[in-house]
Amino acid sequence: MARIPKEYIECDQYEKAYQKQDAIFIARKRAVGSARQKPMRFVKNVGLGIKTPDAAIENPYVDKKCPFTGNVSIRGRILKGQVISTKMKRTIIVRRDYLHYIRKYRRFEKRHKNIAAHCSPAFPVKDGDIVTVGQCRPLSKTVRFNVVAHEPQRTSSGKKSFRVF
Repeated sequence: MARIPKEYIECDQYEKAYQKQDAIFIARKRAVGSARQKPMRFVKNVGLGIKTPDAAIENPYVDKKCPFTGNVSIRGRILKGQVISTKMKRTIIVRRDYLHYIRKYRRFEKRHKNIAAHCSPAFPVKDGDIVTVGQCRPLSKTVRFNVVAHEPQRTSSGKKSFRVF
């Protein structure tokens, strides 16, 4: 069971701007003798049967585009795919393979699409892993999806190998 910290734990300050969660007031006065004290970390349940990862609750990272600790709601499509690139900062490329039916030949052809998705620091994603992404508002020019679940890679297969989920 993950615990939400009662005292404030500052995250690593490696950006130009001071990193803090918008929903938490850091300089609050301590109430003497109060039994109920609010937690010092904002975490929410995104719904749709998606479990909030323990790393999102316990780790002191700050990510305003994270669906668990930031200001992003998951709505629309929920998709699964294979991670093919993690070269960008907090953004991954997910490959989705599917079959397209050709009526003239009464056969299927293999096709794929690449989707850019925001990846929260709560998920230790590597190339080849299977991730579940949920649609959200546009986060940048190309990013409209957010990683909500992660399955580590079991067998090693090529980057461009066809795999239907």
